Amino acid sequence: MGVYAVKTTASQERTVADMIISREEDEIHAALAPDSLTSYVMVEADDISVFDRILDEIPHANGVVQGESSISEVEHFLSPKPDVEGIAEGDIVELIAGPFKGEKAQVQRIDEGKDQVTVELYEATVPIPVTVRGDQIRVLDSEER
Repeated sequence: MGVYAVKTTASQERTVADMIISREEDEIHAALAPDSLTSYVMVEADDISVFDRILDEIPHANGVVQGESSISEVEHFLSPKPDVEGIAEGDIVELIAGPFKGEKAQVQRIDEGKDQVTVELYEATVPIPVTVRGDQIRVLDSEER
């Protein structure tokens, strides 16, 4: 049993993964379409021969990359990356959700455990610290770069 890379049409990765799994083949155990991997779906299967039989019937599936991978090579796709990764104190951010959407702010504190960021709004006359989720901000300018 191994993990195989199935080449797909760009932006059709999730569709292809869903179609592979919906076939309910005994030789296929799982399909993964990570957002960070464009034009490929990772499929766990008993051997590569199963793809000869099914890929002709799946639209947007363009073949299998020869060779197999192990689970250890793809497990980094399995654990979610925290939303606050890549954000540092002092960064200039824009709030993209919530009541302060569109406001610019400076990062004051990062709580990786809760995946939250405390920012101070730029335009406010009185500095107001606001705590938001990491997915509610977009970094505009980083001091580290």
